[in-house]
Amino acid sequence: MTQSQPILVFDLDDTLFNELDYARSGLQTVAGKIADEVGVKENELTEIFFNALAESRSNIFNRVFDEIGVDNNALIKKCIAMYRTHKPSIELYPEASKCLQRFASWRKFIVTDGNSTAQNSKIVALNLRDNVEHAYITYRYGHKYTKPSPHCFNLIAKRTKQQPQNIIYIGDNPTKDFVGIRPLGFGTIRVLTGQHKDINLTPKHAADVSIPDLSHLTADFIAEYQKNRA
Repeated sequence: MTQSQPILVFDLDDTLFNELDYARSGLQTVAGKIADEVGVKENELTEIFFNALAESRSNIFNRVFDEIGVDNNALIKKCIAMYRTHKPSIELYPEASKCLQRFASWRKFIVTDGNSTAQNSKIVALNLRDNVEHAYITYRYGHKYTKPSPHCFNLIAKRTKQQPQNIIYIGDNPTKDFVGIRPLGFGTIRVLTGQHKDINLTPKHAADVSIPDLSHLTADFIAEYQKNRA
């Protein structure tokens, strides 16, 4: 079966860059803006934030404020807003940058979950607008269309006039990246990078194949992958 050049769709967080770098960037920005207000030196507050991040991603501002003895719900909301709107200091994984260059002539897209403002700021900071045809931020379509919903992948199929079998999603998170689209025939490749690299769930959550990082995603690899799927 002859197929046209496949469409590549990339996840963003922990696939193209280390999402923890975004979290650290945001927390450092917040620390610099509120240190005087909470009476803690900026470098000390940054360290407290980073220690809290190492423990858990959830409710960081609430937990840190409890730790330093600050009771201010309005400031917590302000911190969340500052975090989501900050200009992040982040970079693509080196292998991701080379991968995008390697496939410069191919049609490429992004599908990513997350707060629309924050996700867009990541895309801008990483200069991805110049590297992909379009970035689909699922939250812009409503939370019911976040992964594992196939909604944005179906939009790509319609836009490119391609069948799911000729569209390949490269992601890292088995909890949601593949389970909704693999049964529909979309190609799925898992990259073992980021905070989800050691997670293994049921077979239905798995991708068709896994690779250690994006340096392994080459035209020859994809050709062989598509041949095996045909």
